[in-house]
Amino acid sequence: MSTEVVVKKSYLQVILLAMGHFFNDFYCNFLPILLPILIPKLGLSLTLSGALVMVMSLSANVLQPVFGYFMDKYNFNKIMPLIIPFGAVFICLTNWASNFIVLAALIGFSGLAVSTFHPMGAGLVSKVAPDGKISTCISIFVAGGSFGFALAPILLVYFMQMYSLDYLPILIIPAIILGVLMYSSGLSKARFVNEQVAKNMHFNLAQILQNKPLMLLNISMGLRAWLFTALVTFLPLWAIEKGCDNTLSGWILTIYLCGSVIGGLIGGALNDKIGYKKVILWALIFTLIPTMYFLFAQQIDILMYIALFVGGGLVMAANPGAIVWGQDLLPDNPGMASGMMLGLSFGLGGFGTMLTGSLAESYGLTMALALTAILVVISIVLVYLTPEKRRQ
Repeated sequence: MSTEVVVKKSYLQVILLAMGHFFNDFYCNFLPILLPILIPKLGLSLTLSGALVMVMSLSANVLQPVFGYFMDKYNFNKIMPLIIPFGAVFICLTNWASNFIVLAALIGFSGLAVSTFHPMGAGLVSKVAPDGKISTCISIFVAGGSFGFALAPILLVYFMQMYSLDYLPILIIPAIILGVLMYSSGLSKARFVNEQVAKNMHFNLAQILQNKPLMLLNISMGLRAWLFTALVTFLPLWAIEKGCDNTLSGWILTIYLCGSVIGGLIGGALNDKIGYKKVILWALIFTLIPTMYFLFAQQIDILMYIALFVGGGLVMAANPGAIVWGQDLLPDNPGMASGMMLGLSFGLGGFGTMLTGSLAESYGLTMALALTAILVVISIVLVYLTPEKRRQ
């Protein structure tokens, strides 16, 4: 007997999921601002700081397709109210880490919340989105996460100016409130895969690896995510090297991330009009220009801020389309597909960021980030070669 719960399609449900995504990614992006404090405190090198990003990427990103598969098959939506408080607790305890191992463990546990929420939330958005507005609603969902990701650095900077890091656990409170809202929403009782489909679902790694369009899309989005992750990780340190203080370096990262919010919204709206492949291609083609401009700018001025904003917008305009594209390529596994586009691709980017950190120790941050940006050219070629499959 079917126990599937039908959830009403409405923008209100989409907005609630976007709120969840906001706080999920808000806590996820504490690390770039905490690193400049934790590096001297624990005596970490740039390579080890890159390793911490890799740990976060492994737990928060690479595992997403795995969690997505089990959510498709077994419906883990019932744990939704606990996910974000779980992640908040661990990231807010990082100030008590006494060495690299403890810090890596705290970061890793915090990342598990991201791995769980992303495929769950993105899969549900496709079910509660009004008819014909899937790309638009996914862009709202993505923008919620991007906005939380963008606000985290500057809010955390001001929090640290007002209080010491010993008070960081205070920031767990919003996560608890959101958990209550999630519990009362009814979303956690729904599932986004038909029970009969889930019953017959079996994980076949060989079949997935043989899905050439899916593999091309994953690799291309992984290269794009490498650039984004490296910039988000090292922009504060890059700004400090340019002579900025902690507050201004936080603002520089926030401007870049605010651009990513707007870019994601615009990209999602354009997907419904002209198709996601065209949006992704043109966004990637134009990404290099503003990125190279602000990296090699001789001074911090209004043009550099504009380039930061536009660069962030272009690199993330591809995100909503990539999620829809992935779900179209795996129609019976929306959670797993979302986990690949929101997780695995950024996990690959996280591993790459460790290499960027190693390059920075030899050639400097500016040159290392510029070399990372050039990889977008390969991403463009792979997207061009990937066939577009539109859902019926």
